[in-house]
Amino acid sequence: MEIESTNPQIDLDSLSGFKSELRSLFRQMGDDPDREGLRDTPKRYLNFLAEFISPPAFNFTTFENEGADDMIAQTEIPFYSLCEHHLAPFFGVAAVGYIPKGRIVGLSKLARTVGHFAGRLQNQERITKQIADLLEEKLKPEGVAVVLRARHLCVEMRGVKAAGTVTTTSRMNGAFFDNPTARAEFLSLIK
Repeated sequence: MEIESTNPQIDLDSLSGFKSELRSLFRQMGDDPDREGLRDTPKRYLNFLAEFISPPAFNFTTFENEGADDMIAQTEIPFYSLCEHHLAPFFGVAAVGYIPKGRIVGLSKLARTVGHFAGRLQNQERITKQIADLLEEKLKPEGVAVVLRARHLCVEMRGVKAAGTVTTTSRMNGAFFDNPTARAEFLSLIK
């Protein structure tokens, strides 16, 4: 089953006004938008956004369970996202676990799922929920657990300026919500 990219493709040619606005912003910040280091920055920035918010579709490959009923967990999955409130990056690691019932998923698909939902204007809470919901929908497992730990540059560079602050979000459902032993096992695996 293919997981399609849900983000629209950006038509870079139609954004010439945005490039002009960025150049004007550089000028207002007291910099020269025509100097070598900034001359192509608006175009590079738009290319970055186009690439970042358009993660490619991927096949969510599943396989018959073949009797495995033990927890499957993948940890230290790196992710990068952009805060939808400030357009500042946030980044960290995800841990994803599930207890299979009928199907298991190809292991690379756990990391692809994290990247798929992180690659857009987002908030950490939504990414956590979207990952859990997709695994629940596609695998119908006994339970799903997702934990994201991230540093938000909107917290570190502006406002409170709390450098090194880590935000943790979690979503536990099924056996991970109902069974304290399963939850404790998952949490011990991700430490």
